[in-house]
Amino acid sequence: MNCELAPSILSFDLTDLRGSIKTLVENGVSVIHLDVMDGQFVPPITFGDSYVKRLRPTVEALFEAHLMIQSPERQFEAFKAAGCGRIIFHAEATAHSYRLAQTLKSMGVQAGVAINPGTPVEVIEPILDILDLVLVMTVNPGWGGQSFLAPMLEKTARLRAMRPDLHIEVDGGVDPTTLPAARAAGANVFVVGSHLANAESLSESVQEMIRLCG
Repeated sequence: MNCELAPSILSFDLTDLRGSIKTLVENGVSVIHLDVMDGQFVPPITFGDSYVKRLRPTVEALFEAHLMIQSPERQFEAFKAAGCGRIIFHAEATAHSYRLAQTLKSMGVQAGVAINPGTPVEVIEPILDILDLVLVMTVNPGWGGQSFLAPMLEKTARLRAMRPDLHIEVDGGVDPTTLPAARAAGANVFVVGSHLANAESLSESVQEMIRLCG
């Protein structure tokens, strides 16, 4: 499958975010990852749909909203209206993952489900047939800059064996050392935040990561 870099804006300077996003896309990025946190599912609070809507005209890239929130279905319409073509909710945030994935598909939005480090693949196995993407958290959700949890790659490999055509995304601690390992395990979408945000040259760092994506 084609591999994609999906930079997370969480670690970037929010005062110049439009400039950073333009640089990312100009250097080959086709997906922008938006970490939405509500202070309940995870402790931090980030931003909502109105902020995403203001960013939307900046570039033509796919916007994916990663909803680290309680009752994610309440925000589906708002984030679609804000311009998100893919919405990812957490399996741990609902007892009705199948219905929520169906809802997203009926809205014409790509449906993604994320699983935390402590959540086994078996939790989402019954709904794999209707998903466009599974996000495997390779850190505990909520904060950027954490170290990559290598044992999570076993989940990635199992998911790839279950559905060879599935988009499998890894999120957390992805850098030039960990991306190749995640790719070898079967991941094809890579969320990168702190590594890019802290780079001396954003353009050069993006190009390096895209080369590693292959």
